[in-house]
Amino acid sequence: MGSFKGHALPGSFFLLAGVWWTVKHSLCFSSRRTKSLRTSSRAAQRRLEVIEGSAVLLCSVVGMLLEQFSAQGPALQLFDSSQQRWTSLMNWQHSTMYLFFSLWAAVSLVVHSSEAAPLALDRLMLAAAFFNEGFLFLYHLHGRAPLDVHLHHLLLFCVFGLALLCLLEVFQRGNLVLELLRCALTLLQGSWFWQIGFVLYSPHGQVWDQSDHNNMMFVTMCFSWHLAVAMVIVSGIYAAVTCVVRSRLRRIPPMEMGLLKPREREPESEDEVL
Repeated sequence: MGSFKGHALPGSFFLLAGVWWTVKHSLCFSSRRTKSLRTSSRAAQRRLEVIEGSAVLLCSVVGMLLEQFSAQGPALQLFDSSQQRWTSLMNWQHSTMYLFFSLWAAVSLVVHSSEAAPLALDRLMLAAAFFNEGFLFLYHLHGRAPLDVHLHHLLLFCVFGLALLCLLEVFQRGNLVLELLRCALTLLQGSWFWQIGFVLYSPHGQVWDQSDHNNMMFVTMCFSWHLAVAMVIVSGIYAAVTCVVRSRLRRIPPMEMGLLKPREREPESEDEVL
């Protein structure tokens, strides 16, 4: 990850995850309220979760392989006995980050494709994956330049915030506010990975003064801008999905709407909230 591409890759993963989660949670929430779309059914939501878990598992494995077998990767060699030193520990830390997200994806597949595990286990594992990411980054910065450290410390606010939100979702599953806030912070993390790449490993050859306090003030302000943009994007996607759902409802014949009304008054079961 010590390159522009190394930061752009996980950044792209998190950006895609943030957009996907926003669309999924907005659609599921709107569907649960109307009880009229097929995606509100338990089976359809499970299919979405299985697709998501499969995609995350694939991306995590690809990330681990790239970290291990890139040009400067350790190729699964942790310790060089000939020189008596550790080999590419930065790549190993990044591989460990991807490993935990692959474990979450595997747990999610088990949870949503069978009855072998409790439903809340996937959120608990996601919280562990984000916590592990933050834990690794926290001890990833020893001896680095001040601006480099500051950029990653800002990232830690986002990562540990995501871990806390996922832990809260273990007990408050289906809470739209928590879900959309998780989406916003995921988008923030993705865009901030890209920002770190542009600052530390600019593809245009620009060199930032790593010890200039003004640069630190700017990137702090820039972090706030990233957060604002992430919240606007999440709000826009939620509004767009809600409008689409409502427009589809208007096309339902009155006879079918009458048949749907009794179902709307039924209490929502926990199994429907995936």
